[in-house]
Amino acid sequence: MALRQLLRTKSIDAILGEADREGAGLRKVLGPWNLVALGIGAIIGTGIFATIGSASAGDASRPGAGPALMLSFVLTSVVCGFTALCYAEFASMVPVAGSAYTYAYATLGELVAWIIGWDLLLEYAIGNTAVAISWASYMSALLEGMGVHVPRWLAIDYRSAARSPEILAQAPHVLGVPIVFNALAMLIVTFITILLVWGVKESARFNAVMVGVKIVVLAFFVLVGTHFVRPEHWQPFAPNGFAGIGAGAAVIFFAYIGFDAVSTCAEECKNPGRDMPVGILGSLVVTTVIYVVVGAIFSGLVPYSHLITLDESQRAEALAVAMKYVSMPSWMVGIVAFGSVVAQTAVLLVFQLGQPRILFAMARDGFLPPVFARVHPRFGTPHVSTILTGVLVGLTSAFASIDEMVDLTNIGTLFAFMLVAIGIMVMRFREPGRVRPFRVPLGPVFLPSLGLLSCLFLVAYLPPSSWMRFVGWLAAGLVIYAAYGFRHSRLRKALAPAVPR
Repeated sequence: MALRQLLRTKSIDAILGEADREGAGLRKVLGPWNLVALGIGAIIGTGIFATIGSASAGDASRPGAGPALMLSFVLTSVVCGFTALCYAEFASMVPVAGSAYTYAYATLGELVAWIIGWDLLLEYAIGNTAVAISWASYMSALLEGMGVHVPRWLAIDYRSAARSPEILAQAPHVLGVPIVFNALAMLIVTFITILLVWGVKESARFNAVMVGVKIVVLAFFVLVGTHFVRPEHWQPFAPNGFAGIGAGAAVIFFAYIGFDAVSTCAEECKNPGRDMPVGILGSLVVTTVIYVVVGAIFSGLVPYSHLITLDESQRAEALAVAMKYVSMPSWMVGIVAFGSVVAQTAVLLVFQLGQPRILFAMARDGFLPPVFARVHPRFGTPHVSTILTGVLVGLTSAFASIDEMVDLTNIGTLFAFMLVAIGIMVMRFREPGRVRPFRVPLGPVFLPSLGLLSCLFLVAYLPPSSWMRFVGWLAAGLVIYAAYGFRHSRLRKALAPAVPR
């Protein structure tokens, strides 16, 4: 009986009914171009401005892609494309907050839904942290170029600072302990949190402006960089063979999870059956083209032999480093640094938009305390979940380093993608007659299976340490589910037999 309860699914009709109940849902204010802009806002950011350096050069635990980074981008987009089709079908069919968590609840059962919801919390929280850390690096460089000096001990985590005795010596000490934390990262998270509480429509407008700015800046990088490109830097094209290309794809996969964040906004979409597929697939196509072009220019500016000599902080601002390598004027570097700050602000906004809606959906199902399902009476946003997310991400970003955050985000996202692909196959056979405004083409098995297998392929290129952390996170989640979620599940209570008096 207990196992049957753990695997009990929640019908799509019940999910839609709860979302439509007066006072329980979110405001429907987003159109197709809002969604495309949100997708571009989330995808074009840290991946192109920060992780491009790590993916190209590699590190102690994996080989780098070198100039073949361009193929890594294509490989990642193909993997994401299979899954994006599955997300588009689900988002058009089940237009409610919750993304993969809600889809798993409708197809794979309560326990799997909890696991994927808990996993999505990891994906967004850690992903947000990585973006905030990278944002702080570029903002520090931008301010430096403007003559404003930010002490290094206010823009770095302690473990990274420990590798530089000079930074520890400059930091103030309390009882002999150096005070080092990333204050810049905390400040941007605070600003984004306030904006998201204010309203999703206002946030979408702000994001659209930032998307326009960063596309202009990347176009500027391509135009000015073309003059400095040296074709000999593209040789050897793949210094570490396909192993480097696969490892690079696993790293930059972090950049492509923006369409998952778009799916969390389905409940706030005016016409989800039409607009969600446009937002998810449209943003993926546009950003892939941009990534490949920028990757080609980047690898033509700075040779692989130089990239492997860079330290972690330099790889976090890879485009700026490449421009300095070819001695571009400082004002050009400053424009790209400004573009990175704007781009990563947009990424942080969309990721921070997504996580509270996962908390909101889980609380609405009883897995979390009901306070997380509260909607602000004036702004129409899940304000409690948004504020909690901001506090957790802000504190974590003050003390964490970027590389470990990226690996954790990638493995969590790949796990979510695999379950969404499985869910599409299950739902096609379980409810073949249900209305689907968008369908994954070529039948219920072929493309979802390719999505599942390609995600497994990328997981194999992640370092073992990310697996160990991921397993630990899931174990902690199961403890919380056993202690609170199982007992308070609204579905379990609704279906439990009445106790005679």
